[in-house]
Amino acid sequence: MPMKDLSHYITGIRGLDSEAEAAARCRLDSLVKPPGSLGRLEDVAAALAGISGGMVYDTSKRCVVIMSSDNGVVEEGVASAPQDVTHMMTLGFVNGVTGAAVLAKRFGADLIVVDMGVNADIDHPGVKNRKIRKSTWNIAKGEAMTRDEAERAILTGVEIAIEAAGDGYTLVGAGEMGIGNTTTSSAVLCALTGLPAEQAAGKGAGLNDEAYRHKIDVIHTALAVNKPDPEDPVDVLAKVGGFDLAAMTGLYIGCAYLRIPVVIDGFISIVAALAAARLNPAVKDYMFASHASYEHGFPHAARALGIEPYMDLRMRLGEGSGCPLMFALMDAACAVIRDMGTFEQADIGDEYLNNIKEGDSFTV
Repeated sequence: MPMKDLSHYITGIRGLDSEAEAAARCRLDSLVKPPGSLGRLEDVAAALAGISGGMVYDTSKRCVVIMSSDNGVVEEGVASAPQDVTHMMTLGFVNGVTGAAVLAKRFGADLIVVDMGVNADIDHPGVKNRKIRKSTWNIAKGEAMTRDEAERAILTGVEIAIEAAGDGYTLVGAGEMGIGNTTTSSAVLCALTGLPAEQAAGKGAGLNDEAYRHKIDVIHTALAVNKPDPEDPVDVLAKVGGFDLAAMTGLYIGCAYLRIPVVIDGFISIVAALAAARLNPAVKDYMFASHASYEHGFPHAARALGIEPYMDLRMRLGEGSGCPLMFALMDAACAVIRDMGTFEQADIGDEYLNNIKEGDSFTV
């Protein structure tokens, strides 16, 4: 099926089915438990009902999409790892040896690995070749990519979502791999929100204090040189982002367009989610933030997006490693609404809950 232009997918996103969500809430309140006592698991079940229009969502086939790309800004010495680690890790995903690969296997998720701009030639049947080109340019010296390249990368993310839906996937997670991408993500976050670089940027995979201060200076320079427009997320991604970030932005848009729940992983993933939500706020209805990344800028990005992560495990690996864990929580939420009995079915009177229901005294 030929791809349409980007605006078609951005404007084609619709909100949740409020009637289905309300029906799910009603059933959850009828189950043999104090109302609301399963906390945010109930929120997940209701949101999934709003997405699907049915009472119970099918979580059986899920995948983590990993967008791999290199970033020209590594020339500035902002990363603790050499650039060729992007290439090696991209192959590591399909060989099953990375953290994301192990967790995905454990929780029954497939990996879809996409080469968006790795600075190497990759010829592997397990890696989708959607390379825009080898690496972005150095954002400290000029724009990361042209606007046309940014739009192509976003549309590639939409295309991957469409392909996943065609293959029967009902849950999608957004992951990434790219040495230097905490720098580009921090720059994008600063551009979209006005946040100072000192609050947006962390030490990534392990910079020392001197290198960390240099990283902040590089972000300041990139923003001053490129002057990204905060009202135009595509301009921001083109000037100070990366092919991985742009593709993840498109993945969120494509999933929302297709009404597929999409899981946010860590810092890079949530910055791309913020860019997608700035293109259309309705995208947020389809997002589930898996965990609170330990990376410095994550809470600022989460507040800007208006979303709260479900777990706090002090993780900062990236790769999409939090997504399989969230899939497990989504399984649990669906099991609750599907398999728990109601008070009527259990022949248990629920009159004792009236005060709780009327005054919300359960949570006081």
